Amino acid sequence: MNNATTNPGTRIAMLPGTNEMKAIVYHKYGPPDVLELKEVEKPTPKDDEVLIKVQAASVNPLDWHFLRATPFFGRLAMGLLKPKRKILGADLAGRVEAVGGNVKQFQPGDEIFGSIFSYGYVGAFAEYVCVTEKALVLKPAGTTFEEAAAVPVAAVTALQGLRDKGQIQPGQKVLINGASGGVGTFAVQIAKSFGAEVTGVCSTRNLDMVRSIGADHVIDYTQEDFTKNGQTYDLIYCAVGNRSAADYKRALNPKGICVVTGFTTMPHLLFQVVFLGAWVSMTGSKTIGAMGTVKVNKADLGFMGELLEDGKVVPVIDRRYPLSEVADAIRYLEEGHARGKVIINV
Repeated sequence: MNNATTNPGTRIAMLPGTNEMKAIVYHKYGPPDVLELKEVEKPTPKDDEVLIKVQAASVNPLDWHFLRATPFFGRLAMGLLKPKRKILGADLAGRVEAVGGNVKQFQPGDEIFGSIFSYGYVGAFAEYVCVTEKALVLKPAGTTFEEAAAVPVAAVTALQGLRDKGQIQPGQKVLINGASGGVGTFAVQIAKSFGAEVTGVCSTRNLDMVRSIGADHVIDYTQEDFTKNGQTYDLIYCAVGNRSAADYKRALNPKGICVVTGFTTMPHLLFQVVFLGAWVSMTGSKTIGAMGTVKVNKADLGFMGELLEDGKVVPVIDRRYPLSEVADAIRYLEEGHARGKVIINV
């Protein structure tokens, strides 16, 4: 008898006689239309894993990259001809249902949140998922499951870019390009929590929202080019990756730093920023570079939990979808106009 068949990364153990659960699955690469709501076997935690009853999850660009297998070389990890991991979803918040024998940090009933992707898992678009305890932290009591699920990948991407790569300091003039998106809304608030003077760049319809989350100044990119208005900044955090290295250089103060992430809509600029940015950094006092791989870890999740608890960061949620409508949620996010985060209520 076959004791278990496990989809790599998702820990969905196919054990005869166990309860089933609902999940969004896909068996081939393609548009959101290939996603299906299916009954699959409820997972069973290994010794070092936690079984989570998912309350909410959030959609990230990595979900549609996995869905569409883009860029193509990503198939080396995702599966050359078809996906190894059949259930998408990296960010989640929920309750601990059961724990493996070696788990020390959590017990059933604990309310947690985290990102499972950094530890080799996906599968948050399901009623249950098993992950290592290393991927999780306790959810602040005053934070909803939706708010907690919005945090991990987007907020930690902003945090590591501003603090680690950008070396943000109190009193600095910081510009956030793409201030109304999933990463950008966190970047504005995190920069303010570090004591910076923040300018947010967004479209006309998002000006009031970006002001409301703490931006000291806002620039409507449909009316004004922040790289040509004569203003310069100590730190530029670009969450959309839509400008050239020469543009960033022009808007930086001497010894200024520019950190670029989010090349989803214009991947060709990634190579331009990497190579020309490296040349600018080597030949002058300004530094321009692309974000490296973001690893969501316990320390940074805990740091974000404290900001949530203190009210210094409030996740911006644009739309909410039920589990059955994950395809619609991914379509909406792919359009590139989401204000803050898109949430899946499980």
